[in-house]
Amino acid sequence: MNSPNPQDPAEGTVVCSAKGCRAAAVWVLAWNNPKLHTPDRRKTWLACEEHREHLSQFLGVRGFLKDVVTLEEWEASAAGH
Repeated sequence: MNSPNPQDPAEGTVVCSAKGCRAAAVWVLAWNNPKLHTPDRRKTWLACEEHREHLSQFLGVRGFLKDVVTLEEWEASAAGH
């Protein structure tokens, strides 16, 4: 699994992946494009509360969305590996 880490350099906080959004990320959207990635590969987008549903729908309509978990859960599972 790849670790989400887009950070606001000024603050060192993990921020939402939505275009132009600088809010703190709360969610990790794990996805893959089956035409490009092996089935076990997971790319990640980060989302704040406001953009979670929009980004999930964007990926879901394309059949790319695999999982949505809190950033805290994602980091805990990554630390366990």
